Amino acid sequence: MSQEFSSQISGPSLSVGSDRDLHIDSTLNELPMYSFQAENTCTGREIIKYLEQYPQLPGIILLEQGKHWGMISRKQLLELAIRPHGHKMLLKESLSVLYSYLRKPILYLSEQTSILSAMQSSLTRSPDLLAEPIVVQSTDNHYQLLDQQELNIAAWQIRSIETQLKYERSQAKMIQNDKMASLGRLVDGVVHEILDPVGFIWGNLTYVTKYSQDLLKLIAVYEQQLSQINQEIIACKEDIEFDFLEQDLIQTLNSIRTGAERLKKLVSSLQNFCHIDEVHPKPADIHACLDSIVLLINSRIKGEIEIVRNYGHLPPVFCFMGQLNQVFMNILSQAVDVLLNSSWQRKLYPESTNTKPKPRINIKTSVISQPATQPNDPDSRWVSIRIADNGPGMSPELKKQITETFSTEKNADKETSLAVSYRIITVRHGGKLSFQSELNVGTEFEILLPLV
Repeated sequence: MSQEFSSQISGPSLSVGSDRDLHIDSTLNELPMYSFQAENTCTGREIIKYLEQYPQLPGIILLEQGKHWGMISRKQLLELAIRPHGHKMLLKESLSVLYSYLRKPILYLSEQTSILSAMQSSLTRSPDLLAEPIVVQSTDNHYQLLDQQELNIAAWQIRSIETQLKYERSQAKMIQNDKMASLGRLVDGVVHEILDPVGFIWGNLTYVTKYSQDLLKLIAVYEQQLSQINQEIIACKEDIEFDFLEQDLIQTLNSIRTGAERLKKLVSSLQNFCHIDEVHPKPADIHACLDSIVLLINSRIKGEIEIVRNYGHLPPVFCFMGQLNQVFMNILSQAVDVLLNSSWQRKLYPESTNTKPKPRINIKTSVISQPATQPNDPDSRWVSIRIADNGPGMSPELKKQITETFSTEKNADKETSLAVSYRIITVRHGGKLSFQSELNVGTEFEILLPLV
């Protein structure tokens, strides 16, 4: 640095930024920025020396008694120099005078601002300011200059990364959807293979029960007609415990019937859950869908969670049943996870949780009306499905995170089951999905499906 420069001017320096690769959440402090400050009492002549020596400098930060006062860009000084008598004014006047003459709106941003947000803010400026540098403020109130061209290049790089990520995610989603469709077809085939022997058992149980009763009746008639029962028959009856067999046979057949019925319901629920949707929505029984999912998750509950179903009178709803089953499974599984964890804590610390009620999930369905958005339109009718738990509830931070995943701009980065459910309800069915949660009270999700 030449020694003839004023001590009121802080020599230019360039911060190299971060050496990491840029990503979607990269901030301004990861970009190279210029630090060049001078007191507003300095003359334009002194600044020109620096601008000639450092052709990449986008401008200068102005100070007044060491405190930030403003900014003059290289572009503004060059525009002044080509005006009539502007060159003489540039060489003669102080920076404070030049700033009052050249003053334009300045874009101030924090160094923690994301690059994409900064790009959007810079584009909202008027056309004559699009090439002006941005003043970036650090946490310790240090000011630096960011060249607009550097910001453009970084934003283009991030946009290309974002496009590539979206493409890769879409490809992965296509592969996953294909896998799920294949799995659905496989499960559907296995279900049919299971239902066939179950059907044989179920269909023949009626005949086996009747035959058994007829045989027992025949034995009773024989005993009545025989004047004296043979000792060999008496020994055989004692050997096979005929009295117990006669009483237990009907109970055994009833147990087999109950088991076959449960297996049939479980397999049917699995078949409904893996249902492959057609191109167009079909009418479905919402209550049957909910019952199928509840039956599937019962194996996880094991009596520790009470599920209360309060069903209203619902008409068939046109929907994609397979996708709707996935939504019910996602929401109920989350409630089960929360309540099982709460139940585990209850067993681990019984003295601190003995006043808490038994874990419970309430499912309530009804048909509701909502006021029309236009004055002359009729009220809209919706099917409401509410799924509530009495768990510990969500913190404000968790509620904010879930709400952000519902946003179309952010859900690509956080592909959660609730985000998928939100898109299925809103995009595929034209419905609504909302939730409310209160600490130590519980969480409730509401699904609204339009009635057509």
